[in-house]
Parts: sequence; C-alpha cells; structure tokens
Amino acid sequence: MRDPSTVGPASRDATIESVWLVEATYAPDGAETRAPFRAEHLRTAAERIRAGVYVEVGAYADASASLITVRAQTADEALALVGDDVYLRNGVWVELRARAFGRVAPGG
Repeated sequence: MRDPSTVGPASRDATIESVWLVEATYAPDGAETRAPFRAEHLRTAAERIRAGVYVEVGAYADASASLITVRAQTADEALALVGDDVYLRNGVWVELRARAFGRVAPGG
C-alpha cells in the first residue's frame, strides 16, 4: 500500500490529507463504566476538533471501539494525543492502534 504521507494533490477538486486513524478498543464493561468520564471525554474531543488536531471522533454503536482521526506526524504522536484521554486513563479503553490513512479533502 502506498504511504498516504507521500500523496499530494489528487486533482484540482480534491486532495489527499495524510492523517492517522486511531482505534480505541473498549473494555468489556466500557459502555457501563464510561458514564462518570463521558462529559470530560466529549469536551476534550470537541476542543481538539475545534483546534484542528482531531478531524472526526465517534464510536461504534455496539460500544466495542471508538475511531479518532488525528492530524499528527507519526503513529507515536497520534497515539500519545489519544492516549491522554480520560477513557484510557480510567480503563474504559484498553487498547489503542494507529494506522496511516489518506483522507479525501476538497481541493482549493
């Protein structure tokens, strides 16, 4: 697979932005144990979206994992950004994985 970080303008109508897709796996009881931490988690996610660090944040409907699209230079940087989330610090999430992702963005 071609490294998305090497992909530039795809056309004048679209570009490929190199980002990281981080999957955060919930603990088996994560859907129940997240309640006391949810407000802080959502506030932090919204702040990072407004700052342009996160592109998108959401969770699977079955609460098996969350997906966070992160603007970062490396997988380690993306994992560090997501890794300071209140969910990971409190055992709601039990594992993080990052993969390079080529995001289609409107061209200029």
